[in-house]
Amino acid sequence: MADTSTAPVSAAVTADGARIPTVVVDDVHVVYRVHGAGAAGSHSPVAAFKRLVSRTQAPTVREVHAVKGVTFTAYRGEAVGLIGSNGSGKSTLLRTIAGLLPVNKGAVYTQGQPSLLGVNAALLNDLSGERNVTLGCLAMGMPPEEVRRRTPEIIEFSGINERGDFASLPMRTYSSGMSARLRFAISSAKNHDVLLIDEALATGDRRFRRRSEQRVRELRAGAGTVFLVSHQIGTIRETCERTIWLESGVIRADGPTADVVAEYEAHMGGK
Repeated sequence: MADTSTAPVSAAVTADGARIPTVVVDDVHVVYRVHGAGAAGSHSPVAAFKRLVSRTQAPTVREVHAVKGVTFTAYRGEAVGLIGSNGSGKSTLLRTIAGLLPVNKGAVYTQGQPSLLGVNAALLNDLSGERNVTLGCLAMGMPPEEVRRRTPEIIEFSGINERGDFASLPMRTYSSGMSARLRFAISSAKNHDVLLIDEALATGDRRFRRRSEQRVRELRAGAGTVFLVSHQIGTIRETCERTIWLESGVIRADGPTADVVAEYEAHMGGK
């Protein structure tokens, strides 16, 4: 359940100094089914022999409880990092906030429509990078005149033309890094109430990462809320003042980035 009101983003606090919430996650559980994976242990020789004797088939659907009772509130002007080991539920949580995955229990309330930016965000491979910029910006509600004016700036930000005129070539000719940089450049060209970034800043060279981190700071300054999933702890430190540590779908820590990252690194170093 999401509140998709489109109240304009303004100050990050009210007149009396209270912070303004943009995302409320209330006791959220997400369970999804994996088809064709089989249950744990179903591919062992013993299990295979038992199926052969009993003439039964291996189970083909397995339920995964990816997010387990997660609760938190995010506010205007915040950049919130999400960290955790692989399979901890970070990307699932982002997709749930974006409204792309249903909750099995609990609720998610958001201001406006959150925008999810990930390395697999859809662009049209048969169209040029420049055409994808135009369509992406129009889809975000940008006026056509602004799209025409800002297209060169967006292409320059992405860096796809640094080694030739790739903006005029079909997206299928791009490397994965080039595609991810263009996705970020398009999505971040507009100020969002809530922008969800899934590993997109991990691509590109150090110069592009610096530009991306600066853009995240600009979005925050515009009173937007940014969520960032990244395995690069340095990026989390540079861009997020608050961090949530997820492990096995449960929040292990939520607080100032320096404190949560230190706890996470101590935990991982002890493994």
